[in-house]
Amino acid sequence: MTDFGIYGKVKTAYRHSGSGQDVVLLHGWGQNMQMMEKIETHLNKSFSVYNLDFPGFGESDLPLVGWSVEDYRIFLEDFINQNEIKNPILIGHSFGCRVAIRYAAKHHDVKKMILTGAAGIKPERTTSQKMKTLMYKTGKKFLQLTGNEKKLKELQDKSGSEDYRNAQGVMRETFVKVVNDDVRDLLKEISCPVLLVWGEYDDAVPLAMGKLMEQEMPDAGLAIFEKDNHFAYWNQSDRFNRVIDIFLEEEYKNADNR
Repeated sequence: MTDFGIYGKVKTAYRHSGSGQDVVLLHGWGQNMQMMEKIETHLNKSFSVYNLDFPGFGESDLPLVGWSVEDYRIFLEDFINQNEIKNPILIGHSFGCRVAIRYAAKHHDVKKMILTGAAGIKPERTTSQKMKTLMYKTGKKFLQLTGNEKKLKELQDKSGSEDYRNAQGVMRETFVKVVNDDVRDLLKEISCPVLLVWGEYDDAVPLAMGKLMEQEMPDAGLAIFEKDNHFAYWNQSDRFNRVIDIFLEEEYKNADNR
């Protein structure tokens, strides 16, 4: 059953099931709690699992203004505090990993993290990408100065990634802030054990990013799902859950001894 609460001043949809060690599931950009449901139903037999819709997604309300990743971290902090969640295990996909990393860098009571297709490290842009961005900004500034709102909207709708084009209103501003966020300097602050799971052919967040995170986090290991993509955790959900079970072996033993 879906419950609702006010977290970070936003009406938020979430589900809570099971009992024991607390687990919080954090979905990716443009997704909702349904994309984490296979993990939820697997873990709630032994754990207390919280599966939520981030503000701006699913059944949760929009934030009032464009949010940064730091705003989502503060939201998660409020969600965890209000629900009296202790020593959480954080499981995130893509955008959800950005939030998890920022939270765990500040809160060293996070027990473990499982991050799949983790976004958060800004890649170096090619010369072509830099030129494209410069042309877009120049055109945008000209249209703003001339007050041509129709052409400005057309330019914005044709530019950027599919996620940017699909975002509307306050979520478009949020998207810009999110994709420009870089968590690399925080990786060394992560004190908990981390399992990284990556699709070999992830073209949204290339495998090289996973290898970099493994190198820079103090206690991290990387599992690669061969010939799979950014949604490897969903495409191979049974395998992903088995990998989770191995990583959480100690927590399962504690659950059995309750």
